[in-house]
Amino acid sequence: MSPTEIWLRLMAVYSLGGKVMVRAFQCLQNIPGDPTDALRLAGLNIKQRALFFNYPQAKLEAALRWLEMPEHHLLTALSPEYPVALRAIEWFPGALLVAGDPRALSRPQLAVVGSRHHSWYGEQWGSKLCYALAESGLVLTSGLALGIDAVAHRSALKAQGKTIAVLGNGLAQVYPTRHRKLAEEIVERGGALVSEFPFEAQPRPAHFPRRNRIISGLSVGVLVVEAALRSGSLVTARCALEQGREVFALPGPVGNPGCEGPHWLIQQGAVAVTHPQDIIDYLQNELPWLTTANYSPDQEEGALPFPELLANVGDEVTPVDVVAERAGQPVPLTVAQLLELELAGWIAAVPGGYVRVRRAGHVRRTNVFV
Repeated sequence: MSPTEIWLRLMAVYSLGGKVMVRAFQCLQNIPGDPTDALRLAGLNIKQRALFFNYPQAKLEAALRWLEMPEHHLLTALSPEYPVALRAIEWFPGALLVAGDPRALSRPQLAVVGSRHHSWYGEQWGSKLCYALAESGLVLTSGLALGIDAVAHRSALKAQGKTIAVLGNGLAQVYPTRHRKLAEEIVERGGALVSEFPFEAQPRPAHFPRRNRIISGLSVGVLVVEAALRSGSLVTARCALEQGREVFALPGPVGNPGCEGPHWLIQQGAVAVTHPQDIIDYLQNELPWLTTANYSPDQEEGALPFPELLANVGDEVTPVDVVAERAGQPVPLTVAQLLELELAGWIAAVPGGYVRVRRAGHVRRTNVFV
């Protein structure tokens, strides 16, 4: 069994996370004898092993033929081209099928999500924001769905930028079918179509919330343009928060049901966006700190300079001597550390002392997305 065949069979076992897929691949490669024993050792149960071995030969051969064509790729979590940011999330996909340029997946990206039934307001402002953001050099990542997703992809292409579409089905087809030409243009212009699902997989309702973690995981932040309170767009925002990404939201007319989601996010601490420069300036401050270690929310505290000191600066103005007293350290040392926190964008100097800068990572977690 070739390495490629192993990965394609593992992709057909939907319930496997990336860590288990990597372990299963390594066991199959390194343990001689019965592959059933290797999969059992890797942690696959009876049902999962059956799905692996019973993957139809015709489907396997179709995927192998597809991979032989130009610009078609299989990226595994062990591949050097696999995007570092995505590999750092908790539930990373073990393998991806990619049509287009896989290098685009490792470029700085902003995810853009929103309603499938956008208003004129959402389309106009979404287009303006996305055009300027793509023109600034950011790759725009979305889900190729109707509505705001398509607005984001088309705006990026119009700005001569690159865009990535993460699908909720296999790459044997484009869904929705009316976006087939858009998908072709994305690939032709240096972007990519991406899927963690088997090549032949059909679009199913459960696939779309699952793929949202990839949209946010590839990106440095997520921009929400028009979304209801209980929507897939807010699921993506939740994924972004869990992954330690920033969340941006476009405010809209009060009373518009399509703006309830962005308004709620802003109330919780997301960055309100009224101009493309709001995002560009914010990310210019944030990107130097978005190292590989920062992508894991479990490591967020370790990535901070002086987290104990930061804990003593609140939302109200806090004088330097009060911060020093709370932290139990000399004022000169406190001043030096506060300056470093200010340069990192965690606090801001104001008359009378310092205040904590509200970041998307402070958004309160609730069950509104369930």
